[in-house]
Amino acid sequence: MDLGTLQNNVNSTLDNVYEEGPDSDRLRSLSNGSPVSKGEQASLLMGADTVKRSQPVLIQSNRKPKEEEELRALSLPSIPNPFPELCSPSNSPILSNSSVGSGSQREGGSHVVKVYSEDGTCRSLEVTAGTTARHVCEMLVQKTHALHDDCWSLVEVYQHLALERCLEDHESVVEVQATWPVGGDSRFVFRKNYAKYELFKSSPQSLFPEVMVSSCLDAANKGMSHSELIQNVLNSGSCPEIQGYLHMKEVGRKVWKRFYFSLRRSGLYYSTKGTSKDPRHLKYCVDVNESNIYYITQGKKQYSPPTEFGFCIKPFKARIGVKGLKLFCSEDEQSRTCWMAAFRLFKYGIQLYRNYQQCQARQREPAWIGTMPLRSVSDNTLVAMDFSGCMGRVIENPNEALTVALEEAQAWRKKTSHRYSLPTPFQSSPLSAAIHRTQPWFHGHISREDTQRLIIQQGLVDGVFLVRESQRNPKGFVLSLCHLQKVKHYLILPSEEEGRLYYTMDDGQTRFADLIQLVEFHQINRGILPCKLKHYCTCVAL
Repeated sequence: MDLGTLQNNVNSTLDNVYEEGPDSDRLRSLSNGSPVSKGEQASLLMGADTVKRSQPVLIQSNRKPKEEEELRALSLPSIPNPFPELCSPSNSPILSNSSVGSGSQREGGSHVVKVYSEDGTCRSLEVTAGTTARHVCEMLVQKTHALHDDCWSLVEVYQHLALERCLEDHESVVEVQATWPVGGDSRFVFRKNYAKYELFKSSPQSLFPEVMVSSCLDAANKGMSHSELIQNVLNSGSCPEIQGYLHMKEVGRKVWKRFYFSLRRSGLYYSTKGTSKDPRHLKYCVDVNESNIYYITQGKKQYSPPTEFGFCIKPFKARIGVKGLKLFCSEDEQSRTCWMAAFRLFKYGIQLYRNYQQCQARQREPAWIGTMPLRSVSDNTLVAMDFSGCMGRVIENPNEALTVALEEAQAWRKKTSHRYSLPTPFQSSPLSAAIHRTQPWFHGHISREDTQRLIIQQGLVDGVFLVRESQRNPKGFVLSLCHLQKVKHYLILPSEEEGRLYYTMDDGQTRFADLIQLVEFHQINRGILPCKLKHYCTCVAL
């Protein structure tokens, strides 16, 4: 049978079906559509009378050109995925392949960053590719309900290399984490760093000694003082040439050699002939823009430097091991601070000063304007009240609220002094013996070495302090204070007079009812200390 005869039979059969069954309208649309294939013709010939309304009928639409389909797909808006946690972009039935970028890490995608605290606890944060170190610190301050200030910092730590550095506020944490070796022990640590912007706060003479700044002689000839020169340089985001002696450990050698170094915008150089700056005698050592500078935390054990004031310049390409590290050692803490501050200025330039200006702007913002509370979340729920009249009222004036708070504090002190004046046997009150343990500046039973390390990590700034228990005297305490980049320790002993217990640091000449009163007094008055107590060392648990 030829194809024409078969087609006539199919048409006649379909006409019979249209006339006999109630499905004639639906099947007529099939005959008006595209031509029926041979398989469908046979099925219709064999069982046309068995077609029922409940059976699905395959309707093939006309194929449109490929170019028209592509233009239609591009014109349609992209449909967002309502369940990103259930459907991955590659297997999602909603997102198309064109909306998913290539690679597992996409620009603007989420990344997981794990941050540790001083006590070893950690917290994982989900961040984007553009999240900076300042944003991470603000997130952690909010999550831990810590007192918000701009001294919180994110520190990059290489434990196996005994190296650490404080990230600048504008640095991307994802980019820094991408430079770590796979499977290493590198980590981020969340801690205070009071020395982060000290180069813009302290006097220039304390940070940049005159003997280390080569431009000071030229400035003196022009009538400009050393202080004015350094201040102008810092405000403009640049730095003069820094020079001085450093001990350097060459690559592949175990001995340290002393050279005369010069830090310039083009890099770090050292002279092979004394203090000569002749280009023939200067040897290129480090590229500032392609490296980061780190503190050496345990240099005596791992690198055996001649002094304890070591630092390291680590190139970006040096990821694994000590190969490629540039190890240096200065004579004292002041020169080490000068070299590291100058390196930061050369590397980041005006951006470092902008970070400081943004820090100052955030501090001037009121608590209700800034994005983050200046106090903890629980403190922000409190309001000042006045119950002196018949009815209580909310104190809206901040100056009046501060005055009321000071009056209440003085009244509390008077009640405490009256309680201590009562005739009681010589024994410490449970309140006075334990109330200092709730303070953030009290660190309990830690060693002298751990105290030194903690204060150095949180910044060798005048006024950084903590209080700890004495290891030699079981009843005494120790006030550890930083002054002129050195940590000093003062013994606090209990004393008794007429049945009352006091604490003193000067053999009873100045006596305090408890440690809180002692700390508050020296935050206002210097007393026997070389400086006032300004910043307390604290640790938070993540």
